[in-house]
Amino acid sequence: MQRSDRGRGSGALTVIGLGPGDAQLLSPQALDALVRAETIVGYGTYIDLIDPDLLTGKEVIITGMKKEMDRVAAAVDRAQDGSNVVVVSSGDAGIYGMAGLVLETLEARNLLEDIPLRILPGIPALAAGAALLGAPLTHDFAVISLSDLMTPWETIEQRVTHAAAADFAIVLYNPKSRRRDWQLPRALELIAEHRSPETPVGLVRKAFRPGQDVTSCALSEFDPASVDMLSIVFIGNSNTRLSAGHMITPRGYLAKYGRP
Repeated sequence: MQRSDRGRGSGALTVIGLGPGDAQLLSPQALDALVRAETIVGYGTYIDLIDPDLLTGKEVIITGMKKEMDRVAAAVDRAQDGSNVVVVSSGDAGIYGMAGLVLETLEARNLLEDIPLRILPGIPALAAGAALLGAPLTHDFAVISLSDLMTPWETIEQRVTHAAAADFAIVLYNPKSRRRDWQLPRALELIAEHRSPETPVGLVRKAFRPGQDVTSCALSEFDPASVDMLSIVFIGNSNTRLSAGHMITPRGYLAKYGRP
């Protein structure tokens, strides 16, 4: 029989996405959750995106990179003790964020029915980057993380290959890190087997944050050395084009109905 680690107080958990980092792009619901929070838990870089005034008078639990399980365990423990806890992610908490791990932890500890939980959406990095580039994701697209920390590289290669072969526009998360610099060139090789050299590629770094940088070029001209861990890469499909600096993937309206 599975043991229930039942809550000891009347706490609650809210998992939020901060969006790209600009305070004006934080959702009103997420802002309200931060205002009402008694405990805020997050990775240091993401805590730094929060207005310091929202942290005043609250318990703030900061953990480093690769400490996600410690972070969530602390959040659940505080909620069990009766605290109103907010767990923060960048972008959207359900896209490579903390929402899944929070749910899995509550499930493993048999607390899903004992601790009130809300998951609030945020603007994901792919949406922020796409807006800065133009409209690269107007048709079907695939989102793939190149980090092999949790997923075997062989699986990632398969996903990249099949997405390229199916002519999806492709968004590459986690394209590079200090210790991981060969995966992006390899992924681009796989994509190039199914794409024209003229296929548009967009690179967005630090979207809607200080130091923002947005560039686009042809696949054959793209330099992986220009990418860092704060970047997200967009590769168009066979119909994507660059026009006056905008990356456009047609939905098909003009092809079907003619020009307006």
